[in-house]
Amino acid sequence: MQIHLNSDGVPIYQQIVDQIRNRIVTGGLNAGDELPAMRTLAETLQVNPNTVARAYRELEVEGLVEKRRTTGTFVAELTQRRSVAERRRMLERHLDNLIIQSRHLGFQLDDVVELLAKRDSQISNDGERS
Repeated sequence: MQIHLNSDGVPIYQQIVDQIRNRIVTGGLNAGDELPAMRTLAETLQVNPNTVARAYRELEVEGLVEKRRTTGTFVAELTQRRSVAERRRMLERHLDNLIIQSRHLGFQLDDVVELLAKRDSQISNDGERS
């Protein structure tokens, strides 16, 4: 798995989370696919293993991956295992954070919707290229 880190001020664990999340959302990673072992990915990226562990924990909290004892970390099977109501509740937490942050930064809802549409298009294009 290739992950590109840059020094644009975004924390390294967040860059890992964003790139893995993007691959899951765009179909680059499918339900049941195994993620690299934390230590292996940390060595590849030349980062502290705790950084990768934090990224994987964040993805697990989001319900995108699941740890299986002694075997590793795998992409979760969201659609098959979770109800629409459960997935909606998961999304609402993120929407709440987005609304709070956008208000804090002085954006109106229309601005946020426009940015969401742009990001959706970019993520779709990134998924088609990978």
